[in-house]
Amino acid sequence: MANQSIIKQKEEEVNALAEKMQNAKLILFADYRGINVDDVTKLRATLRKSNSEYKIVKNNISKRALEKCNIEGLDACTEGPTAVIIGQEDYLEPAKAIYEYTKDHDFYKIKGGVIEGKVMTAEEIITLAKLPSRQTLMGMLAGGLLGTISKLAVAIDQVRIQKESAANA
Repeated sequence: MANQSIIKQKEEEVNALAEKMQNAKLILFADYRGINVDDVTKLRATLRKSNSEYKIVKNNISKRALEKCNIEGLDACTEGPTAVIIGQEDYLEPAKAIYEYTKDHDFYKIKGGVIEGKVMTAEEIITLAKLPSRQTLMGMLAGGLLGTISKLAVAIDQVRIQKESAANA
């Protein structure tokens, strides 16, 4: 029979993970086989910049935390060696960081996850991770608007020049 203190400790782990998952914008599960300590340290540092956390958690604890949060459909994600990435503020930046890491390391795979309460497959998460960042999209929008405004200013100036030359003639 399991020791009561061990059971209590595991319950506390489940509760702590469930609380983080409840407030998270992103919960991502990845197969971390083959990753070395140096790489995981760099990956954690990258994720910290976007207020995200990279944890290795026992699958049983992950399953129970997901159940506690009423998240279903991720049983396949909690099989085998699994890293849990939890993003509190943004879902795109941590997903991009993990996706970029998977491009350079064939053995590292995204299994699936939850984005803002919606269960998503690995393919859907990768599709989102391939999108440009919000800042890039805003820059593209500003550039497009600036180009249009510049063309309008040139056209108005040409009308002014034509009217001045017609008035002088």
